Amino acid sequence: MLTGYLWLKGWYPALPGFSCPLRALTGLPCPTCFLTRATAAALNGRFAESVDLHAFGPIAAAALLAWSAQALWTRRLVPQGLKDTHLALVTLLLLLYWAGRMGLTYGVGIAAFPDP
Repeated sequence: MLTGYLWLKGWYPALPGFSCPLRALTGLPCPTCFLTRATAAALNGRFAESVDLHAFGPIAAAALLAWSAQALWTRRLVPQGLKDTHLALVTLLLLLYWAGRMGLTYGVGIAAFPDP
């Protein structure tokens, strides 16, 4: 259902969704800011827009499609091969990417985040 919703949100951005609570409270983007829009754009074949929003957009879209197919095929929501080390690696990569964007935006003055 999430994959289908994100595909629809790519065509109809006015569909309801959640905004980033960290950004709403502090004004600072979180590591996954713009990832939902980037994933929706990638699911609709707009890969350049997806990468402009968040570099992990196409990767998240591909992972979400694979996860959805696997969940339908095996009738299990959580993939059997998913390990804590996989989640830790993804978290680390997201944090490193976010730190780079934050450094460019607030340290050097180069806009690394799109306008909200």
